[in-house]
Amino acid sequence: MNKTKELKCLIAGGAGFVGTNLARRLLEQGASVDCADNFSTGRKSNVADLARYPKFRFLKLDIADAASCSRLLRRRYSHVYNLACPTGVPNIALLGEEMLMASSLGALNLLKVARRSKAKYLFASTAEAYGDPEVFPQPESYVGRVDPVGPRSPYEEGKRFGEALTRFWGRKHNVDVRIVRIFNTYGPAMSPDDQRVVPQMLSRLIAGKPVPIYGDGSQTRTFLHVDDLVRGLLTVMEKGENAEVYNIGGATQITIRELFELVKTATGLLGNPVFEKHFIADHRGRWPDTTKIQALGWRQQVALADGIRQSHRDLLASIEARRVTKTAPQVKRPALVERRPSGPDQQWQTLP
Repeated sequence: MNKTKELKCLIAGGAGFVGTNLARRLLEQGASVDCADNFSTGRKSNVADLARYPKFRFLKLDIADAASCSRLLRRRYSHVYNLACPTGVPNIALLGEEMLMASSLGALNLLKVARRSKAKYLFASTAEAYGDPEVFPQPESYVGRVDPVGPRSPYEEGKRFGEALTRFWGRKHNVDVRIVRIFNTYGPAMSPDDQRVVPQMLSRLIAGKPVPIYGDGSQTRTFLHVDDLVRGLLTVMEKGENAEVYNIGGATQITIRELFELVKTATGLLGNPVFEKHFIADHRGRWPDTTKIQALGWRQQVALADGIRQSHRDLLASIEARRVTKTAPQVKRPALVERRPSGPDQQWQTLP
């Protein structure tokens, strides 16, 4: 990005996997970053890692709560990244209502923040917006095949509503908006407890446990390293057209069975799969058409095997850090984020 020293960014969902990596990239480029999260799936350890940057600030809040978001209206941003929504199909049953509220009321509250600041606004949607597709690869013009009341609907329909709200509200109120549909992404800052396929495979293999593969494992996905995703988000924010939708995802289809073998080969881990009935209606495939974002100059760069090796190292470090924390003597620790902006109207919370 150009003129990053002038950037003042809000990242909603900034304690999550993608938000953490995006925040770090922006901070390293000299931007000021305010991070908002309610820790529904984000991690305090991610925030602690970012707290070493002088231009980083954290606010614990739920974007679906208008009163909490009113505090954001007092600040001024150049860019608003709305990544705030519980992710992962396994979380639908547990956090489906939160997904719906974040993608509706939460998106509206952040659009108001962007309008107040005259900021560019990016809504992070998902490949789930295409449902169980019949077109491969999926271009942004494809309207999808979605059951509006099916078991996956809290995530699918929540994000589809968020897209509709973003485009309509942006045009009605003259806010510069863009939408990205994120396909399967993996990489550093994922929790060892994350149930998405790559961290789940790695964590279970590290623990010497069987790896569940749902169905017969012939369903296909594409996988993108988070570094490539972050570059895509920055590219769309900087170069994307107002009110347009952009796919960001990996280029190569791979079956889940093939992915399992690749994970073992790339890491040297040993283990066996256990084939199980899927706990929710599954989709046969995902494959993004990335022609639109490639026209902006973006390309996938990180090879899957290389990215898996990096993710393996990061998960090992996270597991070891958790072990040390559990076995260490309990002592009173300082708050994770101690810096607070000046002024009576900016009560930025610390974390215990």
